Amino acid sequence: MIASMTGFARREASGPWGALICELRSVNHRFLETGFRLPDDLRSLEHELRQAFARELKRGKVDCTFVYRAAQGAERALELDADALQRLLARVREVSAEMPKGASVASPLDVLRWPGVIRNAGSGTEELLAAARELAASTLSELVASRAREGARLRELIELRCAALGSLVEQVRARLPEVQARVRARLDERLAELRVEVNHDRLEQELALLLQRLDVDEELDRLTAHIDEIRRVALGGEPAAPAGRRLDFLMQELNREANTLSSKSQDLETTRAAVDMKVVIEQMREQVQNLE
Repeated sequence: MIASMTGFARREASGPWGALICELRSVNHRFLETGFRLPDDLRSLEHELRQAFARELKRGKVDCTFVYRAAQGAERALELDADALQRLLARVREVSAEMPKGASVASPLDVLRWPGVIRNAGSGTEELLAAARELAASTLSELVASRAREGARLRELIELRCAALGSLVEQVRARLPEVQARVRARLDERLAELRVEVNHDRLEQELALLLQRLDVDEELDRLTAHIDEIRRVALGGEPAAPAGRRLDFLMQELNREANTLSSKSQDLETTRAAVDMKVVIEQMREQVQNLE
């Protein structure tokens, strides 16, 4: 089942530790790129969340935002990390030795503000992290479901474009005998106007070469094959991961065949059909670019 790279999910949770909000936004991207905006209390979860996202999502730019509101009146005991404090003070002394005399390098408040020096020792820390993990997992599941629903809608649109493109291919194919007969009749008319004797064997050879240069059977066959492959991939014949990239490649191939068809055309209706094909292919390509 193909999935879109566009999606949105939002979940909330609350407990003795306070309230949590998790919001996920996803848009199209060549690869998987995850960005996190986490409160200080949850920064230790970033690596774990990044791995969880990589297991569920293959492509897309995903922004994850957590908002944490501590419970009113909750006691938050603070304690110093002695090792971190000593390392920081050692660096401060080194910097102080290089500074001009009398210059202030860092105040005690600056030291306390340094990340990792002060840590929360409240009893709810582990409960908060566990709740954040659970909330992230449920929000991610909602995002995956949202992308799957959007993918189903895109699949319907792609199928409509495939049907329109297939109809144009059959329209051109049905005109081929008429186009070939018209080319032969036009050549006969020109020869009649010239009123010269011709070698009929040589004439047939030249006519065969002309029709061969104008022949578009191969392009029409390739267009049909690409349409069948698009339907197979869009219906879930391929794993979700490579579907978007494979369909994007098929869009390029469709466009190339349509251009070749247009360049070979000696018939106004065939040229118009080729132009219509390129319009449909471009519409399909815009949808495919959102697929995972």
